[in-house]
Amino acid sequence: MIDVKSFASLGGANHGWLDAKHHFSFASYHDPKRMGWGGLRVWNDDTIAPGTGFPPHPHADMEIITYVREGAITHEDSLGNKGRTEAGDVQVMSAGTGIRHAEYNAEPGATQIFQIWIMPNRGGEQPAWGAKPFPKGDRSGRFVTLASGIAGDDEALPIRANARVLGASLKAGESLDYALATGRFGYLVPAKGALEINGKRVEARDGVAFRDEPALTIKALDDAELVLVDTD
Repeated sequence: MIDVKSFASLGGANHGWLDAKHHFSFASYHDPKRMGWGGLRVWNDDTIAPGTGFPPHPHADMEIITYVREGAITHEDSLGNKGRTEAGDVQVMSAGTGIRHAEYNAEPGATQIFQIWIMPNRGGEQPAWGAKPFPKGDRSGRFVTLASGIAGDDEALPIRANARVLGASLKAGESLDYALATGRFGYLVPAKGALEINGKRVEARDGVAFRDEPALTIKALDDAELVLVDTD
Protein backbone atom coordinates (compact mmCIF):
# COMPACT_ATOMS: atom_id res chain seq x y z
CA MET A 1 0.00 0.00 0.00
CA ILE A 2 0.98 3.59 -0.65
CA ASP A 3 -0.77 6.41 1.20
CA VAL A 4 -0.04 10.02 0.25
CA LYS A 5 -0.78 12.72 2.83
CA SER A 6 -0.67 16.18 1.31
CA PHE A 7 1.31 18.96 2.93
CA ALA A 8 -1.87 21.07 3.07
CA SER A 9 -3.58 18.44 5.23
CA LEU A 10 -0.83 18.23 7.88
CA GLY A 11 -1.52 19.33 11.44
CA GLY A 12 0.50 22.07 13.06
CA ALA A 13 0.63 25.59 14.42
CA ASN A 14 2.29 28.88 13.61
CA HIS A 15 3.88 30.35 16.75
CA GLY A 16 5.38 33.36 14.98
CA TRP A 17 8.99 32.37 15.53
CA LEU A 18 8.15 28.76 14.57
CA ASP A 19 5.86 27.55 11.78
CA ALA A 20 5.49 23.83 12.52
CA LYS A 21 3.74 21.17 10.44
CA HIS A 22 3.29 17.67 11.82
CA HIS A 23 3.03 14.50 9.72
CA PHE A 24 2.00 12.61 12.89
CA SER A 25 0.32 13.54 16.16
CA PHE A 26 2.50 15.98 18.09
CA ALA A 27 1.98 18.72 20.70
CA SER A 28 -1.53 20.15 20.29
CA TYR A 29 -2.17 18.23 17.05
CA HIS A 30 -3.77 14.85 17.73
CA ASP A 31 -5.08 12.41 15.16
CA PRO A 32 -5.63 8.90 16.57
CA LYS A 33 -5.11 7.50 13.06
CA ARG A 34 -1.69 9.13 12.79
CA MET A 35 0.28 8.19 15.90
CA GLY A 36 3.33 7.05 13.96
CA TRP A 37 4.35 4.55 11.31
CA GLY A 38 6.16 1.52 12.65
CA GLY A 39 9.08 2.78 14.73
CA LEU A 40 8.72 6.27 13.23
CA ARG A 41 6.96 8.43 15.81
CA VAL A 42 7.44 12.07 14.67
CA TRP A 43 8.16 13.86 11.41
CA ASN A 44 7.96 17.62 11.85
CA ASP A 45 8.46 20.17 9.07
CA ASP A 46 9.69 23.26 10.91
CA THR A 47 10.47 26.78 9.69
CA ILE A 48 12.39 28.73 12.34
CA ALA A 49 12.67 32.53 12.16
CA PRO A 50 16.16 34.08 12.31
CA GLY A 51 17.51 34.79 15.79
CA THR A 52 15.06 32.38 17.45
CA GLY A 53 14.85 28.70 18.30
CA PHE A 54 14.04 26.03 20.83
CA PRO A 55 15.37 26.93 24.32
CA PRO A 56 16.91 24.20 26.52
CA HIS A 57 14.49 21.32 27.14
CA PRO A 58 14.81 17.62 28.06
CA HIS A 59 14.38 14.37 26.13
CA ALA A 60 14.85 10.69 26.97
CA ASP A 61 14.42 7.38 25.17
CA MET A 62 14.19 8.74 21.63
CA GLU A 63 16.39 8.90 18.51
CA ILE A 64 16.08 12.43 17.11
CA ILE A 65 17.39 13.09 13.60
CA THR A 66 17.48 16.63 12.19
CA TYR A 67 17.76 17.08 8.42
CA VAL A 68 18.47 20.71 7.52
CA ARG A 69 16.66 21.81 4.35
CA GLU A 70 17.55 25.50 4.28
CA GLY A 71 19.79 27.66 6.43
CA ALA A 72 21.52 26.09 9.43
CA ILE A 73 20.76 24.97 12.98
CA THR A 74 23.03 25.58 15.97
CA HIS A 75 22.97 22.92 18.68
CA GLU A 76 24.00 23.01 22.36
CA ASP A 77 23.39 20.32 24.97
CA SER A 78 23.99 19.32 28.57
CA LEU A 79 26.90 17.08 27.53
CA GLY A 80 28.82 20.16 26.39
CA ASN A 81 28.36 19.47 22.67
CA LYS A 82 28.08 22.46 20.35
CA GLY A 83 27.70 22.41 16.60
CA ARG A 84 26.26 24.09 13.52
CA THR A 85 24.59 21.90 10.89
CA GLU A 86 24.05 23.38 7.44
CA ALA A 87 21.52 22.73 4.67
CA GLY A 88 21.72 19.19 3.33
CA ASP A 89 23.56 17.92 6.39
CA VAL A 90 22.31 15.90 9.34
CA GLN A 91 22.61 15.78 13.12
CA VAL A 92 21.55 12.93 15.40
CA MET A 93 20.78 13.00 19.11
CA SER A 94 20.31 9.72 20.99
CA ALA A 95 18.48 10.95 24.07
CA GLY A 96 19.19 7.74 26.01
CA THR A 97 18.76 8.08 29.77
CA GLY A 98 18.23 11.83 29.45
CA ILE A 99 19.66 14.98 27.88
CA ARG A 100 18.82 18.68 27.69
CA HIS A 101 19.42 20.52 24.42
CA ALA A 102 18.72 23.78 22.61
CA GLU A 103 18.39 24.33 18.86
CA TYR A 104 18.74 27.89 17.52
CA ASN A 105 18.65 29.58 14.15
CA ALA A 106 21.61 31.96 14.37
CA GLU A 107 21.40 32.72 10.63
CA PRO A 108 20.20 35.95 8.96
CA GLY A 109 17.35 34.12 7.20
CA ALA A 110 14.80 31.44 8.05
CA THR A 111 15.98 27.90 8.70
CA GLN A 112 13.90 24.94 7.54
CA ILE A 113 14.35 21.47 9.00
CA PHE A 114 12.79 18.04 9.08
CA GLN A 115 12.90 16.72 12.64
CA ILE A 116 12.44 12.95 12.72
CA TRP A 117 11.92 10.90 15.89
CA ILE A 118 12.39 7.13 15.84
CA MET A 119 11.74 4.81 18.78
CA PRO A 120 14.97 3.20 20.07
CA ASN A 121 15.34 -0.57 20.15
CA ARG A 122 17.25 -0.50 23.43
CA GLY A 123 17.34 1.68 26.53
CA GLY A 124 19.48 2.44 29.54
CA GLU A 125 22.37 3.91 27.52
CA GLN A 126 24.06 7.26 27.92
CA PRO A 127 22.93 10.10 25.65
CA ALA A 128 24.99 11.06 22.62
CA TRP A 129 25.06 13.64 19.81
CA GLY A 130 26.78 13.82 16.43
CA ALA A 131 26.61 15.64 13.11
CA LYS A 132 28.01 15.00 9.65
CA PRO A 133 28.06 16.70 6.24
CA PHE A 134 26.51 14.77 3.36
CA PRO A 135 27.39 16.51 0.06
CA LYS A 136 24.38 16.56 -2.23
CA GLY A 137 26.56 15.59 -5.18
CA ASP A 138 27.23 12.23 -3.53
CA ARG A 139 23.47 11.56 -3.47
CA SER A 140 22.84 12.40 -7.13
CA GLY A 141 20.68 9.67 -8.63
CA ARG A 142 21.01 7.34 -5.65
CA PHE A 143 20.12 6.88 -2.01
CA VAL A 144 22.79 7.52 0.60
CA THR A 145 22.27 6.31 4.18
CA LEU A 146 22.42 9.35 6.48
CA ALA A 147 21.67 7.72 9.85
CA SER A 148 21.32 4.07 10.72
CA GLY A 149 21.26 1.48 13.47
CA ILE A 150 21.68 -1.41 11.02
CA ALA A 151 24.92 -3.37 10.79
CA GLY A 152 27.09 -2.48 7.81
CA ASP A 153 26.02 1.17 7.48
CA ASP A 154 29.42 2.34 8.69
CA GLU A 155 29.40 5.71 6.89
CA ALA A 156 26.11 6.83 8.43
CA LEU A 157 25.53 8.61 11.71
CA PRO A 158 24.69 5.95 14.32
CA ILE A 159 21.25 5.63 15.87
CA ARG A 160 19.92 3.10 18.39
CA ALA A 161 17.06 1.82 16.27
CA ASN A 162 16.49 -0.86 13.67
CA ALA A 163 16.05 1.85 11.07
CA ARG A 164 17.72 3.81 8.30
CA VAL A 165 17.30 7.45 7.26
CA LEU A 166 18.27 7.93 3.61
CA GLY A 167 18.60 10.89 1.28
CA ALA A 168 18.71 11.24 -2.51
CA SER A 169 18.75 13.96 -5.15
CA LEU A 170 17.19 13.53 -8.59
CA LYS A 171 17.21 15.68 -11.69
CA ALA A 172 13.89 16.17 -13.48
CA GLY A 173 13.15 13.03 -15.48
CA GLU A 174 15.47 10.77 -13.48
CA SER A 175 14.14 7.65 -11.76
CA LEU A 176 15.23 5.66 -8.73
CA ASP A 177 13.99 2.35 -7.33
CA TYR A 178 13.73 1.36 -3.68
CA ALA A 179 12.88 -2.07 -2.29
CA LEU A 180 11.38 -2.30 1.20
CA ALA A 181 11.83 -5.61 3.00
CA THR A 182 8.74 -7.58 4.05
CA GLY A 183 7.27 -6.41 7.34
CA ARG A 184 9.03 -3.04 7.36
CA PHE A 185 7.57 0.46 7.18
CA GLY A 186 8.66 3.19 4.80
CA TYR A 187 7.96 6.92 4.93
CA LEU A 188 9.20 9.36 2.28
CA VAL A 189 9.00 13.14 2.04
CA PRO A 190 10.32 15.24 -0.86
CA ALA A 191 12.11 18.23 0.64
CA LYS A 192 11.97 19.83 -2.82
CA GLY A 193 10.36 18.98 -6.12
CA ALA A 194 7.41 16.90 -7.28
CA LEU A 195 7.64 13.13 -7.76
CA GLU A 196 5.70 10.28 -9.27
CA ILE A 197 5.83 7.16 -7.08
CA ASN A 198 4.39 3.98 -8.59
CA GLY A 199 2.13 6.18 -10.68
CA LYS A 200 0.99 8.48 -7.84
CA ARG A 201 1.89 12.17 -7.96
CA VAL A 202 3.58 13.52 -4.83
CA GLU A 203 4.24 17.22 -4.26
CA ALA A 204 7.07 18.77 -2.26
CA ARG A 205 6.67 18.22 1.49
CA ASP A 206 3.84 15.68 1.09
CA GLY A 207 4.25 12.51 3.17
CA VAL A 208 4.21 9.06 1.59
CA ALA A 209 3.62 6.04 3.87
CA PHE A 210 4.23 2.65 2.28
CA ARG A 211 4.60 -1.03 3.13
CA ASP A 212 3.99 -4.40 1.45
CA GLU A 213 5.09 -2.92 -1.87
CA PRO A 214 7.63 -5.11 -3.72
CA ALA A 215 9.39 -1.99 -4.98
CA LEU A 216 8.97 1.74 -5.35
CA THR A 217 9.77 3.45 -8.63
CA ILE A 218 10.40 7.10 -7.87
CA LYS A 219 10.44 9.49 -10.84
CA ALA A 220 11.36 13.14 -10.45
CA LEU A 221 8.96 15.51 -12.20
CA ASP A 222 11.14 18.45 -11.12
CA ASP A 223 14.64 18.60 -9.69
CA ALA A 224 14.00 16.90 -6.35
CA GLU A 225 15.55 16.22 -2.97
CA LEU A 226 14.03 13.46 -0.87
CA VAL A 227 14.35 11.90 2.57
CA LEU A 228 13.19 8.37 3.38
CA VAL A 229 12.87 6.43 6.64
CA ASP A 230 12.94 2.61 6.53
CA THR A 231 12.06 1.14 9.94
CA ASP A 232 10.66 -1.89 11.70
